[in-house]
Amino acid sequence: MQAQILAPAAVLVVWSIVMLIWTAGTRFPAIFRLEDKSGIGRPGGRGQDLEQVLPAKVNWKSHNYTHLMEQPTIFYPTVIILALMGASPSDVLFAWIYVAVRVVHSIWQATVNRIPVRILLFGLMTIALAKLAISALMVTLFANPGVVA
Repeated sequence: MQAQILAPAAVLVVWSIVMLIWTAGTRFPAIFRLEDKSGIGRPGGRGQDLEQVLPAKVNWKSHNYTHLMEQPTIFYPTVIILALMGASPSDVLFAWIYVAVRVVHSIWQATVNRIPVRILLFGLMTIALAKLAISALMVTLFANPGVVA
């Protein structure tokens, strides 16, 4: 197994936790500042319920955390497949590119949140992820069943 390809995944896990803490660190104070708290705290309430009562800039962090629970769910098994089957140096590079752009995207969305830049960053992430997915497909589809790793 190749630890080099797993390191970017570990970094992304830690980054997701950072975003969760950032989300909580901005949402809780914003909730306490609300004069009318009738829109929060209902039984069965969800985070989405806060969209209507908290400022947009506060919600941006939560939106990004949600995004970190979406596309990266494809990234994680892809790097595991590559770790098990043998990642190339370019696979490791593209995994780091994916994570680096993902972090930049998070910071951009949580602070500035201009859509054209987010689209560009999302496109770059997706290209890196697609390259990794194709590599994972190739190393599994064309694996020699007679060779034990």
